[in-house]
Amino acid sequence: MARPRGVDDLAILRAATEVMGRVGPAGFTLAAVAREVALVPATLTQRFGSKRGLLLALADRTVEDIGELIARVRAVHEGALDALAALIAEWTAAMDTPETFANHLAFWCADLGDPELYERALTVHRAQTEAILGLLTEAVAAGELRSGTDAAALARTVQVVIAGTGVTWAVAREGGLAQRLRQELDTALSPHVPT
Repeated sequence: MARPRGVDDLAILRAATEVMGRVGPAGFTLAAVAREVALVPATLTQRFGSKRGLLLALADRTVEDIGELIARVRAVHEGALDALAALIAEWTAAMDTPETFANHLAFWCADLGDPELYERALTVHRAQTEAILGLLTEAVAAGELRSGTDAAALARTVQVVIAGTGVTWAVAREGGLAQRLRQELDTALSPHVPT
């Protein structure tokens, strides 16, 4: 009979995200993640096969989390635009300092050079695009945005706002990322909000 797992895979993946932000690609090891969850590295090797296997599992989980997060955000925010702002804040919550932002960005850049990780990064990107587009489309239908607003074009703009704001915030180091994102999102949406 197999022994029950003391730490489930989801807890390990969440810990891996924390370690990623703290140490970046150079310091990210199975041993560092194992220390975070009080396991031995061999346990992570047994479950994920390798550091790369852990990164692939984390990318797969990120896609699953997007759907769950959207449902959770929609349950507590009546308006689609408030839900969009909350969703963006949740997506970037792990990057609350310029250093953690830079470390996560370094992982993302590395993903672009690895075919399997790139495939997953693209899947995450597409899922985020769908989530943003869905909320913007809902906002148009509800009158939160002007009738005739091109929700698809605006969704692309919102994605640029998210990425660009993170980079400029990490360089300028003024205020918090969540606050800066909200300001820039409001600026991008303001021409489309009925007066």
